[in-house]
Amino acid sequence: MSVYQATTSAPVNIACIKYWGKRNESLILPTNSSLSVTLSQDNLRSTTTARADPSFAADCLWLNGKVDPIKAGGRLHTCISEMKRLRAAFEAANPTQPKIASFNVHICSFNNFPTAAGLASSASGFAALVYALAKLYALPQTPEELSLIARRGSGSACRSLFGGFVAWDMGSDDATGLDSIARQVAPESHWPEMEALICVVNDAKKGTSSTSGMQRTVVTSALLQHRIGSVVPSRMADIESAIADKRFGDFAEITMRDSNQFHAVALDTYPPIFYMNDVSRAIIAIITEYNRLSEQPKAAYTYDAGPNAVIYALTPNVREIAQLILYYFPQAEKVVIGGQEVQAALPEGFNEAVAKRWEVGSVKGLIHTRVGDGPRVLSNSEALLNAQGIPKTLA
Repeated sequence: MSVYQATTSAPVNIACIKYWGKRNESLILPTNSSLSVTLSQDNLRSTTTARADPSFAADCLWLNGKVDPIKAGGRLHTCISEMKRLRAAFEAANPTQPKIASFNVHICSFNNFPTAAGLASSASGFAALVYALAKLYALPQTPEELSLIARRGSGSACRSLFGGFVAWDMGSDDATGLDSIARQVAPESHWPEMEALICVVNDAKKGTSSTSGMQRTVVTSALLQHRIGSVVPSRMADIESAIADKRFGDFAEITMRDSNQFHAVALDTYPPIFYMNDVSRAIIAIITEYNRLSEQPKAAYTYDAGPNAVIYALTPNVREIAQLILYYFPQAEKVVIGGQEVQAALPEGFNEAVAKRWEVGSVKGLIHTRVGDGPRVLSNSEALLNAQGIPKTLA
């Protein structure tokens, strides 16, 4: 008997120009365009196995070993239904293909990093889900076309269908949303020196989810209206130009300014939303002082909807930045970059008084990664489901 199954992985992306606010909740159409860097799956990824079988009684999804309900009309249901619809159309156009669109599916997904802690787990998760179903169903759709469906699961998931540097164009078709699509600005090979140091400040689930936070912001923040009308369009053009020319100084300033404004918009929301904490703000002060020592910024901090810092830097400067972070935020375990342990140190001329030295555990861990590729197809040996279609971890 044939087994219809596929296993894929998809990357995390961290935005430089933030997506915050929807003009259409059902279609998940954003109030502004956004741009992100795809991070290497060697460090951060969601892995998903999808199987279709006539014996399955219902669609079922397990996330990190626990059943995640597929609610009618919910985002999971929408994505799975759309992929089944595409498979049915494919079968109609190709009569010799197996008729599997009507089969129920079992889906198992695993994140190798904390879920819902501000590390873009929903983006990589829905991208992996859509990509696994696309491979299971042998669909001919392009990543751009698949991004339309991933967007319906989690807006930023559309950007995780590409590697490198990725834009999500907001589009203008509010009726169908067919022009609100992701596109690759540059592949990872364009600027391979782009690296990231992630400071895990808190790996717990955040207090205000992105979905509910966005809804409040759209209704109550006057600053958001200024941002989407007067700020983001020019920033998108400027950062795409900086990426094309590999001008890190400009890239860094735009990235930090946009992070600052995103969190200002969260503060301008009523009641206000606080995603950063004292450790987050200390890291901003440290990176600001570090950049003061050179003519052009050598590091760019950015924060999504959570307290964890992502620091972008080029390869020659990453070790020095890690030394600086370790000086203020000592780690219980050694940090290794490029095969060598990193020791805490301050650069010459650095004003030590910009922040206090924190106790061990204030930053729970450092993740060193770099710009990476888009979704991958994995081998059968990496499948998360057993022969009966049940997660191997539960068997």
